[in-house]
Order: sequence, then C-alpha cells, then structure tokens
Amino acid sequence: MSTATALKNEVTWQPLCSKADLVAFSGVAAWLETTGGPAQVALFYIPGHETELFAVDNHDPLGNANVIARGIIGDVKGEPVVASPLYKQHYRLRDGACLEEPGVSLRTWPVKFDGNRVMVAA
Repeated sequence: MSTATALKNEVTWQPLCSKADLVAFSGVAAWLETTGGPAQVALFYIPGHETELFAVDNHDPLGNANVIARGIIGDVKGEPVVASPLYKQHYRLRDGACLEEPGVSLRTWPVKFDGNRVMVAA
C-alpha cells in the first residue's frame, strides 16, 4: 500500500459535542465538517440499545428541510428508526434507509463516545 492510499483511507474523527449535550431518546442537530463541505447531522442517543449512538443526515430528502433531529425515535421490527416530523417516513438509524420509499436514504456517519465527547468521522 502506498502512502497516498493509506492517507486516503484514513478516518478523521472530530468532536461535535459532549455526552451531556445529548437528550436520551431524542435528536440533536449539529454542524459537521466533511470533505464535501459543511453538513447538518442529526445525533440520536438511545441508552441501553446495542448501539447507543447514531449520526444521520439532518436533511429530510422528501420534505426538503433540515428537520430529522426533530423526528420521533421508534422501533420497526427490532430496528431503531426516526420518523420524519414532516411526512412521517421512517428512516433506519443504522443505515439511513427509508422504509416507505425504496431508494431514498439519509447519509450516515460513524459516531462514537470518547470519554464524554461525541466523535464523528467525516
């Protein structure tokens, strides 16, 4: 592997907020710097779930508005989802797929806790 390949595949983690800024079973919107420019991300914290933290695009592609962080957290067939506050489509938090509209999805980002900091890879 060349140095250029290694650098290209390198993940950059950036802090977005602290764990105290999150609201359990709810969403919080934040700005994320990506290689394609700034993006709004919706962070969801589901304590006690196998995966507790999710980061998806805050932009609802069907409603054409930045509102996903205001959506309602739920569960469809064991999968955590967020229902858009506009037209109520369900998006899986794991991969961003819309359950009602095949081919429509939200971007997702790797996210983790580093102590009390919330870190997102972009």
